[in-house]
Amino acid sequence: MHLGRIIPALLLTLPLLLLTHRALCVEPLEIGHTPQFFLDDHLVDNRWSLKPKREEVLRAFHAPAKHEGNPVIADDGGYVTVARDPESGVFRMWYQTHVRSESGEEGNDYAIAYAESGDGLRWTRPELELHEWKGTKVNNIVWKGWGGKRASGPQVIQVPERDRRGHRFIMTYRTGGVRDQSGIRVVGSRDGIHWEEKNDSLVLPLHSDTQNSIIYDDAAGEYVMFCRAKDRYLVGGRTDMLHDGESRRIASIRGKDLWSTWTGSPEMILVPDELDMERGFNRFYGMSAKRHAGITWGFLWPFKLNTDIVTELTWTRDGEHWQRFPTRPRLLELGRDGAWDDGMVFGSADWIEMGDEWWIYYAASDGPHELRDRTAGIGLAKLRKEGFISMHGPPGGGVLCTKLIRWPGGPLIVNANAGKGELRVQISDEKRKVLPGYAFDDGETFKGDSTAHELKWREKSLEDLKGKTLRLEFFLKEADIYTFRAGSS
Repeated sequence: MHLGRIIPALLLTLPLLLLTHRALCVEPLEIGHTPQFFLDDHLVDNRWSLKPKREEVLRAFHAPAKHEGNPVIADDGGYVTVARDPESGVFRMWYQTHVRSESGEEGNDYAIAYAESGDGLRWTRPELELHEWKGTKVNNIVWKGWGGKRASGPQVIQVPERDRRGHRFIMTYRTGGVRDQSGIRVVGSRDGIHWEEKNDSLVLPLHSDTQNSIIYDDAAGEYVMFCRAKDRYLVGGRTDMLHDGESRRIASIRGKDLWSTWTGSPEMILVPDELDMERGFNRFYGMSAKRHAGITWGFLWPFKLNTDIVTELTWTRDGEHWQRFPTRPRLLELGRDGAWDDGMVFGSADWIEMGDEWWIYYAASDGPHELRDRTAGIGLAKLRKEGFISMHGPPGGGVLCTKLIRWPGGPLIVNANAGKGELRVQISDEKRKVLPGYAFDDGETFKGDSTAHELKWREKSLEDLKGKTLRLEFFLKEADIYTFRAGSS
């Protein structure tokens, strides 16, 4: 191309590039009243230790602890999704169940089963007598898919009220063997048990044979599905890797209307890298996703062909750039040899908040992917509320200084553990000049452990700084801070 054409094109493109960059890093940050996570340095201007030769302020990963009474459902279970009724407190679970045909062909061998619990620990599988399964209607099957052919990979999804169409529950799932209707579908229910085929809609005619998670992106005002790019990779099955390619990757596609068929092709967003290859987990089986506090969270399922599947954490703040913890720790690890979950673990991002904990349910099996005669089950793991990742201050102490934020009003609430050390905070301006009355020595020293502790100063209130631009400077000594937020005024 002629230079005279290139320069004008660049001049037209540059403002758009600058605008995009500014949209990602503009200060002051508007934090509202939602929890602010330290997953990355999005909020962090700088962090340093008081003993720089030997220590540093670093992020720490925290895996949930598996429930001692696992499995909560034994001898059955596949991909799982759980919701809790806000009025009755009843836990409701939908999970994939299946019967393997002798021929290995798809048929009426995948369905959605239902269970419920009053405490999230002891589950019952009611005999609903709605659908025939294994030659009888005495079972807990609630959905067999459009046309009764196949229902797999369920997820009960959260949608705006305008898109509910009168349903309390909306579920996405995959069906197959129904000609032009095969693919990823959504269906509604008024009670979570009776699902209405008349409102069942095809979202995407895609042979993505995993859980295909759909979330509503409130920032973009549209839906996002996480799936496999089976429209162009391994479309006809594993026959020729040179030409078929590899489909066990994570792709996404967006749509405005949940109840109509989306157009376009899934865009690849997560491909295994060098560290995945080094560990042998160079496939991604799928990803369960959730939208929370302005962040899209992914429970990624790295896959070691053709054996183990584990669960790791990934996230994005802008819907495009996905991040993973640098050392790639497991969110959910395989059980010990011989355990019910020593083969594969599929974590569900539909965590349930229970006081100071997040309860995470997962499907698992006691055998690897290649083993046909394996037994499935469903387990529970418990995590500190908002507790995936913290910023940790070393024994000698260190400081975490935020970028400029606009304080929306209300007190400063921290989710922090300083039970073996201390946490203090001061407030400064753009040039880090401390505001009078808001220095470290003017406020309290927190030495406890709380998911919602209000930090105070002796003679000042953060309410006086409502609408002001400021920095928060946290002093951490043998202490972890997970999140902070502005409380209600």
